[in-house]
Amino acid sequence: MTTENAPSPESPPSAAGSIDAHHHFWRTPEHHQHWRDTGLPTLARDFEPADLAVELERTGVAGTVLVESLDVPAENRYLLEYAAQTPTVLGVVGWLPLRDPAAAVKTLDELAGHPVVRGIRYLIGRDPADWLVEPRTIEVLRELARRGLAWDIVPVTSGHVDHVCTIAEAVPDLRIVADHLARPPLDTGGWEPWASGIARLASHPNVALKLSVGIDVLTRWPAWQPERLGRYVGRALEQFGPRRLMVASNWPVIMVRRTYAETMADLLAALGTGVAPDDLAEVRAGTARRWYRLPT
Repeated sequence: MTTENAPSPESPPSAAGSIDAHHHFWRTPEHHQHWRDTGLPTLARDFEPADLAVELERTGVAGTVLVESLDVPAENRYLLEYAAQTPTVLGVVGWLPLRDPAAAVKTLDELAGHPVVRGIRYLIGRDPADWLVEPRTIEVLRELARRGLAWDIVPVTSGHVDHVCTIAEAVPDLRIVADHLARPPLDTGGWEPWASGIARLASHPNVALKLSVGIDVLTRWPAWQPERLGRYVGRALEQFGPRRLMVASNWPVIMVRRTYAETMADLLAALGTGVAPDDLAEVRAGTARRWYRLPT
């Protein structure tokens, strides 16, 4: 599979039939996120199902995965309410208080009655996260695996990658999803240690990767440059293969730099023209369906 020669702007790849594996909804001010406080006026408003519905209709995206964006107990209530009113939401990645094992198990019990919840996440930012590999945290992650839930994480640093690899080995039945291309250095044009980290993550068959761009990159990248994506997406495709790679918009966060339709087109174009149709179908929808066990 090659990653050069992306389709021309005159014929961008279609996202029709895709599953958008990562987006958010929120209301301001009750759904307050500290990272939106300054410098991001584009995001300082409500983003709700009706707003995304317009984009899905325009692009032909068939379904989505709604992901938590705030580490507070009320987040799961918001997510479940949104999912109940939005038929295009095929699965939810909820919030879990992972640093408090007793509270985490209690929350899992509360979520057990909601089959739309297909995974969980806890935001770690750039903070050191040695607690992730403590025995009590590993046991919570084993419980996730027993319940058939996936675990999302945004590995921003090399230390985070180390921890994800440790967990992947310790809990081989846990389906792990590394969000946002594991923070590629798009803003600097760098390569290492990101490229080696991608290879290490990919060496664990229970780790998948989201083809998306996170807020950490978007706020440091002076301008969206789709021509830069190919090198990093190509590395991800080379290491993970199409069956462990899933396209994801990260809407509405991506609107800091790009529209929804442009984002989905750019990410798929970055795969290159040498990807076989069956492989492209995996990236567009198949991986997300399997990893999150979404309804067909």
